Amino acid sequence: MQTNSHLSVLVHDQAKNYGDREAMIYQDFGCEQWKSYSWNDFSRNVGIVSNAMLNLGVKTQENIGVFSQNCPQYLFCDYGAWGIRAVTVPFYATSSEQQIQFIINDAKIRFLFVGQKEQYEKAHRVLALCPTLERIIVFDKRVTLNPLDPNAIYFDDFLKLGEGMPRQTEIDQLWKEATFDDLANILYTSGTTGESKGVMLTQGQYHAALEANGKCVNIHDDDRVLNFLPFAHIFEKAWAVLAVTVGATLIVNNNPKRVQQSMRETNPTCMSSVPRFWEKVYAGVNEKIEKAGSLQQRIFNNALAVGRKYNIEYLSRGKRPPLSLRLKYDVINKVLFGKIRKELGLVKPNIFPTAGAAISPYIEEFVHSIGINMIAGYGLTESLATVSCNHLGKPYSVGSVGYVIEGLEVKISEEGEVLLKGPTIFKGYYNREDITAPSFTDDGFFKTGDAGYIKNGELFLTERIKDLFKTSNGKYIAPQMIETRLMVDKFIDQIAVIADERKFVSALIVPEYRLLEEYARNNGISYQSMEELCRNPEVNAMLKERIDTLQQQLAYYEQVKRFTLLPEPFSMDKGELTNTLKLKRRVVNEHFKAQIDKMYEE
Repeated sequence: MQTNSHLSVLVHDQAKNYGDREAMIYQDFGCEQWKSYSWNDFSRNVGIVSNAMLNLGVKTQENIGVFSQNCPQYLFCDYGAWGIRAVTVPFYATSSEQQIQFIINDAKIRFLFVGQKEQYEKAHRVLALCPTLERIIVFDKRVTLNPLDPNAIYFDDFLKLGEGMPRQTEIDQLWKEATFDDLANILYTSGTTGESKGVMLTQGQYHAALEANGKCVNIHDDDRVLNFLPFAHIFEKAWAVLAVTVGATLIVNNNPKRVQQSMRETNPTCMSSVPRFWEKVYAGVNEKIEKAGSLQQRIFNNALAVGRKYNIEYLSRGKRPPLSLRLKYDVINKVLFGKIRKELGLVKPNIFPTAGAAISPYIEEFVHSIGINMIAGYGLTESLATVSCNHLGKPYSVGSVGYVIEGLEVKISEEGEVLLKGPTIFKGYYNREDITAPSFTDDGFFKTGDAGYIKNGELFLTERIKDLFKTSNGKYIAPQMIETRLMVDKFIDQIAVIADERKFVSALIVPEYRLLEEYARNNGISYQSMEELCRNPEVNAMLKERIDTLQQQLAYYEQVKRFTLLPEPFSMDKGELTNTLKLKRRVVNEHFKAQIDKMYEE
């Protein structure tokens, strides 16, 4: 049963419901041992943080910065700030100094909570450039504070300001005064097309979103929810709050690179993720199958066909599988698919919401076929995550992003753009009235920038309107669609399709270096450097053959005609990727102009 309280009191209400039951498991920074907090512990820590913030001088609706990887302290700060009607402004743990300086100054942040050494040192370096910044509070007690930084303190020392709950009477009054018009967060978008913008999200938006999602997503208090994406990402932030409203146990993963290890150690039943995670799983399983004998390959492919028929052709369409298929699937599920899921750490998988980018139909079918309930969805920061998703008990189509959630009105413009109106849609960008008004139609619909259509009640996305390329021959190209199709290849790690104002489609490809080197060893290809391997004609011919196979269903003008393998990956440090790992196409085009121009030489 969902408890959809105002976020200022949500954790405390759940502590009354669940008491000493486990609320959260986590690892301390630098430690591998998993520890836990009960709901009473969770509530107590949130209360202490609320009291400490008041003693620090935090005002009603003041902006508080959190610059950290996922950890319990992050959650304590979120709920502790909401408990005194303050606003949290999350930063990605990988943000650059330039990015955090902009956000601190734009949001006029006085108090910044940071995670580990990397975040503290960046914050310390921009301190002199941020006139409002008064204090840096450090979560990780292993960090050595700069002796020239008297205003930096450890989180443990900050908590001492709230011991004994000295300001609880005032907090009780603030709870009574809290409204759904209060700002809860300002989330700065990752800025693929320009300067970062602060999306203002209210308590009322959360309340409406939690109610609507609770009706269509099958999550309960016996679920174990792994927090894999950053809490700075609206998808993970809203998903984690939804888990709290139903009393599920949060599994806080503080290192994205060890997520699969965390899964095996903690056995989550649910986890939100982006398609790239499942692409890696797909590639990993396929790599093992390719190395198996021909008999094992046939067995697996036959099993996958049965899984597809059972889960896609019948269950996804709301049809009951015939008895013979059910019996066959039960055996395969137990003997083969169950082992694959167990190796992933998914002993009792429930649901796995996936959004944030286009999902390849190959990947979606594969994940469903092996018995993992991927919930495909679509949302934006401006819509407080979910716009649409596959609904519990409703048929779904592979390739769609599900049904629109309750309370949200969607219409498609004459240009094909998805437009949104409803209680979960934001009211504007912080300090940016100049770009807020143009983001809405005259009748109040938010312009998403995504093109799509609705068929049989399901929403289908076609392309990102701003990303559409027009070739010099007048043909329109949707680069994300092409990239999604090619990314399923195990040898491709990253890809940037090039076509705008060009004669044909080309691509910059970051190969999966480990597999490329393995291919070279197995085929007697010698090389002195990754640059040399990426230029090797045999390697390029092999990859061209694989690409041509994957793009057979594309129109001729959409197919990649030439490509360049890059010896180094696209990176956030060089500004080529956002914090959510989306391509900044303009930057990529600038950085690789020479390589791109060379592909178009006659």
